[in-house]
Amino acid sequence: MKNKNIKNNGKSMKMVMATSIALLVAAGFMFTALHKSNSIAGTVQVEETKTEIQSSKDGDLIIPVADVTENASFYGYEIDGTTIEVLAIKAEDGSIRTAFNTCQVCYDSGRGYYKQEGDDLVCQNCGNRFSASDVEVSKGGCNPVPIFSENKTVDNTNITISKDFLAQAKVIFDNWKA
Repeated sequence: MKNKNIKNNGKSMKMVMATSIALLVAAGFMFTALHKSNSIAGTVQVEETKTEIQSSKDGDLIIPVADVTENASFYGYEIDGTTIEVLAIKAEDGSIRTAFNTCQVCYDSGRGYYKQEGDDLVCQNCGNRFSASDVEVSKGGCNPVPIFSENKTVDNTNITISKDFLAQAKVIFDNWKA
């Protein structure tokens, strides 16, 4: 009789150990999943600012200068059923930079748009990291399509991008799935 109880206690102990290990492994997976959703490779994702757009009587996009910070703001604008998105960000030197929120290389994939992680913008298709200070400076390659000074009007209050210029960019947003 004594041997039978020892065998049963041994099976119970193994069951308790197996269950404990399974719970620890599950907890580890949950911690990892939560950690990855909040940061990637040690960088903190910045909360996106989707901003309600203002437009002029002519339908031009108006971005209030006071709303632009070091955290990228994203301005959705609809043209003929296609949503395009403009990003605005304040660079380290204090200047305000603008670009279309789509990658010059990856735009056709539908996932060639950017999210901010720390001081970088990261392409959601290829993962290329692009410094926020390089927005509107670099053209060509995997970076946001710049909106240069000749394509906008900037004063102390607003950045205005014409409806006609925005309409020209519609084609790069045809497959966009942000």
